Amino acid sequence: MLEDIEQVETMDCLLNIDLGELPDEDEQLYALAHVANIACGGHAGDDASIRQALERCARHGTRAGAHPSYVDREGFGRRALDVTPEVLRAQIVEQCARLAAQARTLGVPLEFAKPHGALYHSANREPALARAVVSAVKEVLGAQVIVVGPGAGALREAARESGLPYAREGFADRGTLPDGTLVPRGQPGAVITDPRVARENAVRLARGGTIDTLCVHGDTPGAVAVAREVRAALDALEPVQGEHKR
Repeated sequence: MLEDIEQVETMDCLLNIDLGELPDEDEQLYALAHVANIACGGHAGDDASIRQALERCARHGTRAGAHPSYVDREGFGRRALDVTPEVLRAQIVEQCARLAAQARTLGVPLEFAKPHGALYHSANREPALARAVVSAVKEVLGAQVIVVGPGAGALREAARESGLPYAREGFADRGTLPDGTLVPRGQPGAVITDPRVARENAVRLARGGTIDTLCVHGDTPGAVAVAREVRAALDALEPVQGEHKR
């Protein structure tokens, strides 16, 4: 486990939450998250929301990361768009730079980068898109940024080729098909809203030894209750996994 990110640090299974997306998001989510993936203008977010998210990270000691996407605010970044790798790279550079500029002003380090929504899946299928995303992230955020993505696929390979550490992700609040892929949004069982089920899911995934971080989506109904249960489950596993790093 952790074969990719050991080159940076040894760390327990971290709870990452996609944040900075909704005008009424609960600040408790920042206190529960180990890592906040901050929307930086592609699918959601503007200068005010970015600043607020970074300030909340600083206030709660939450590690911050970039959450770039296809430029698709109307579809919330959950539609795969037909863009060339060159155009996509420029869009990711612009989004990450927007976040990085405010992070520098506030003195908040950006340690992670995770593609959002449809881009997460498209880039993991298509090596050219994966290389575009990883190259853009590395240019703006540096050679130590940890790329977050699926356990296997084009994103992980692109990160390896680029020399970036990689964190394998599981989803506490999403249902899976028999082949291990996520149930498509809009289908029954796609989103897990029962905190107890999410906790059971988190324990199973964390103990499986195939992930480094677990996601809860900030826009999942009842996200605070779900995140609280998942965080409690991960904290309970820490004595087995080793000393926790914030």
